[in-house]
Amino acid sequence: MPVKKKSDIPTEKVAKEKKSKTPVKKTAPAAAPVIEADKDSIDTDILELNCIAEAMQDKKAQLVISLNLKKIGTAISDYFIVCNADSTPNVLAIADNVEEMMYKKCNRKVVRAQGKENAFWIILDYTNIVVHIFKTEYRQFYRLEDLWADADRKTYQE
Repeated sequence: MPVKKKSDIPTEKVAKEKKSKTPVKKTAPAAAPVIEADKDSIDTDILELNCIAEAMQDKKAQLVISLNLKKIGTAISDYFIVCNADSTPNVLAIADNVEEMMYKKCNRKVVRAQGKENAFWIILDYTNIVVHIFKTEYRQFYRLEDLWADADRKTYQE
């Protein structure tokens, strides 16, 4: 079989070979864009946290604390807000009041609620804020604040 010379190869094919042999300029991958917290969203978060804390305190919740989890990379939300009460009817009343006030004042409906069946530990999920309402002995047992000890915390006084 005769060996073909470059002159025997159609010019289209030669052009393709030349293009493919040109060195590709390598550049560093683009840095991920820095997303800065929007001041309006921070203000909204604070308003919502205050609304939740006030709704809790209206129903005699004890030791209302919010935890800012934004700096913690593994957190499932931006904030936790935690309180406790001594009886299951009080725990239920706090949860119902939080849902009602968040809807009235902040126009936010709870995305997911868990624990109303037994009212030992009710969780209300607002995506960016997760509300934890404990019966007192369960809060002492689970010590949720200690699990998130790295978080900045704020205590709400009546």
